[in-house]
Amino acid sequence: MIISEPSVIRCVGAVVHDSRGRLLLILRDNAPGRGKWSLPGGRVEPGETDQAAVRREVREETGLSVTVGSLAGRLRWSGSQGSYEILDYHCRSDHEELCPGDDAADAAWIGHAMFTTLQRAGSLTEHLGDFLRDWGCLPRDE
Repeated sequence: MIISEPSVIRCVGAVVHDSRGRLLLILRDNAPGRGKWSLPGGRVEPGETDQAAVRREVREETGLSVTVGSLAGRLRWSGSQGSYEILDYHCRSDHEELCPGDDAADAAWIGHAMFTTLQRAGSLTEHLGDFLRDWGCLPRDE
C-alpha cells in the first residue's frame, strides 16, 4: 500500500515598508485567517512565477504595484485544505495610497506601536509577529 503525501500548496507574500518604515498589512476577508491582519499574498497559480504571483496578489488586495526583491523568509503551515509552503518576498512600491480588494476587507500601513497592539490583541495571523521578527522585517518607528 502506497500512502501519498498531500500536495503542498505554494503561496507567496509581500513584505512592503513605506517611506516611514510602516508595514503593509491586509485584513483577511476569507479563510484561512479570516478577520486577522496579515501580509498581502496568496496562492501561486499554475505556470505563474513567484514574482508574478506577488505582483498580482498585492495589486488585487491593495491596489499597489510593487517591485519584487529578495526572499525575506519561508515557512510551512498546515491547514484544513492541506500543507502550505509560503515564500515571503521583500517588495518596494513608489505609491502609498491603498485600495483594498479581492479577499482583503481592509489594507493599512502599520507602524511599530499599532503592530504591537494588534499582536497583543491576537489580531494578527498565527505567528506573523514571530516570523517578521526572525526575518528582521518588523515595522519601524514612525
